[in-house]
This record gives sequence, structure tokens and C-alpha cells, in this order.
Amino acid sequence: MERKNLLLTGASRGIGHATVKKFSAEGWRVLTCSRQPFSEHCPWPGGEENHIQVDLSNPESTIEAVERVRKRLPSGRLDALVNNAGISPKGPEGERLNTMDTDLRTWGHVFHVNFFAPVVLARGLQQELAAAKGSVVNVTSIAGARVHPFAGAAYATSKAALAALTREMAHDFGPLGVRVNAIAPGEVETSILSPGTEKIVEGLPMRRLGQPSEVADVIYFLCTAPSAYVSGTEIEVNGGQHV
Repeated sequence: MERKNLLLTGASRGIGHATVKKFSAEGWRVLTCSRQPFSEHCPWPGGEENHIQVDLSNPESTIEAVERVRKRLPSGRLDALVNNAGISPKGPEGERLNTMDTDLRTWGHVFHVNFFAPVVLARGLQQELAAAKGSVVNVTSIAGARVHPFAGAAYATSKAALAALTREMAHDFGPLGVRVNAIAPGEVETSILSPGTEKIVEGLPMRRLGQPSEVADVIYFLCTAPSAYVSGTEIEVNGGQHV
């Protein structure tokens, strides 16, 4: 049988890294996209030849990447697209940037990566997704539904917009046989946790951080047969933080 193909953005660390490992372990071929070159510290099969370096904050670079992805899909099939890349700029001292502090150019930079890139990739690869009756998963955030002590205003609003986009895409891509869903992670144990996160964890119903592998498992569920009739939803992956 032909291997299934996943295109994943933001693959170099955290949730993205765990997602590559999960899908690779299940026999998928994983095409990764990030602004960094492929790292030798990411030892999954075929990683280097399946990596596409792209600056998702640059519209021209993102559009050009669609053609590069298409050339890596000789079968013309893309079984899953996971839009995981996201940026959340901080102030000079690492502080949260609110609506009054965030420069207009920073707003644009954040929205290009967190919101517009998923649109460009999904729309550009719609034929390949349709050919596979594939799945799109947008990675949003708990910050898209409430003010977060660390996530800035541009990040939060971009993720809220991505959640709304997920519903719109589910409506538009559904007739093609393509499902579109989102996951909203909460506090996940990665290398980029902000100081003070332990205070948030104390108030979580499950009293612990999530693991990247736990998020990757939910992504995998949304890209495979057990979720075949699930579309247009956003799954909270946050240990009850949203309640």
C-alpha cells in the first residue's frame, strides 16, 4: 500500500516535533515546513529530503512553497495538512504585548504566520487534499477564547480568527470530501514555557502540564478513520483549563 502523506508546519519543536514522531511511527511520510533548515537532532526517517524551508510570514514565500510541496507529491494525494506553526512575540523584557503595545507591523507578521498561511496552504493544495479525501487540522490555542497572562493580543486574536476559519473551511471543503477541524492546546510542556506557568498549572483541574505527545495523539485521531464524520469542530486539549 502507498504510504499516506502529511504536510506539517512548525515541525521543529514541541507539539510539531511530537506530531512528526507520531505519524512517522504509524508509517506516514511526513513533509515538514519551518523557517529553519532541517536539524540533525530530528532523526525521523527521510526527514531531510522531506523538509521544506519556508518563511510563512512572507506571502510570496508561502505561495511558492505550495508548488514545492506539490512536486513532492507524485501521487497527487495529500492525506493530511496540519497547520501548527505559530508565533507569539514578546516585549523587550519578555513581557506580554497587549493591544496598545503591539506595533502594526507585528500584528501583520503574526497574522501572516498564524492565520493567512493556513489559508494559502489549504487552498493551494485543495486538489491534493480532495484526491485523498484528506483532513486539515488547525492548531489554535486556549488563548483564542480568553485573555491569557502570557500570550499577547496579536497571538490571541489570530488564534480566535483561526478557530472561525476552521468552521468556514469545514463548510467550503466538505463537498470535496475534506474534513477540517482544530485543536486548542492549553499549557503544554515544551521548551518555550513562560516563567510563571506553574501558577496556572496549580489551578488546572488535572493539576499538571500536558505533554506534546498527548496533543499529537489528538491530531492523529483527527487525521484518521475514527474521526471520519467529525468536521468543523475545535477540540480543547488542556486538562480542563477551559471549564
